[in-house]
Amino acid sequence: MSHREKNKKDELEKQYSPSQWSHRMSADAVIKAHVDALKSGTEKARALAQTLVDVPYGEADEETLDVYVPNSSSPDVPLVVYIHGGYWQFLSKEESGFMAVPLAQKGVVVVAVGYSIAPKGNMDLMVSQVRRSVLAVIQQYSHISGLYLCGHSAGAHLAAMVLATDWSEYGISPQIKGAFLVSGIYDLLPILSTYVNEPLKMTKEVAIRNSPSQLVPQVRASSSACEIVVAVAQNDSPEFRKQSEDYFKSLEAAGLKVTFEDVPDTDHFNIIEQLVDENYHLTQLLLKMMGKS
Repeated sequence: MSHREKNKKDELEKQYSPSQWSHRMSADAVIKAHVDALKSGTEKARALAQTLVDVPYGEADEETLDVYVPNSSSPDVPLVVYIHGGYWQFLSKEESGFMAVPLAQKGVVVVAVGYSIAPKGNMDLMVSQVRRSVLAVIQQYSHISGLYLCGHSAGAHLAAMVLATDWSEYGISPQIKGAFLVSGIYDLLPILSTYVNEPLKMTKEVAIRNSPSQLVPQVRASSSACEIVVAVAQNDSPEFRKQSEDYFKSLEAAGLKVTFEDVPDTDHFNIIEQLVDENYHLTQLLLKMMGKS
């Protein structure tokens, strides 16, 4: 590898290392703080809502859901499916219930999805799992008033892949009313040569067929009624910001109902951590979309 190629690779690695872009603390510290924040939020949610843990949606050990059910019942119950981040190789549904803290109090069900992270799971499997999890949710909770998706980082990628599902293969078509895609990656090709792909081992073909940026016509075919919010942090890396901007523009050009949220004073981590707070901008947007504000 020439010096120039090495510099280029180093720069790409940095662009796809979100922890290096936080203005709040060092890279290691921001990741530790992130995990702590998600865990404590999830513990709080488990104390506030009735929690059904490890509800299976498939055969594999990881194919389970945690369901946070509000204590107050009303006929109008929206449901949010949350898909966690962690670069398809870290985190789990165990620390992914934090957004139920404000939502359960407003009568919203939150479902945190488990999936087989790498190296156990590959990209095709993870995409198939989250699609099946959404089907299982609508089959189990047929009385809900609206189905919404929220995903962070790798989870935003997976949520975007759900929006691009050809549901005819499944014989049932979930009507997803809204989707919050937070600090996501929508084109997998740039990460092929980075450390992110080491446990994923994606080939170019796998990356292309699992890139939401390539599947916008399918989103239009499957999810034309869905309100999509593409959100990015002010202190996400330039490359992460560009991914969100490009994907937003593609959706907009395809005539989809999409808005772009550039969230000030946030980085890749606290943009999602703050969903534990009812007064946070994105929480308010979500509640408003569900008619719960």
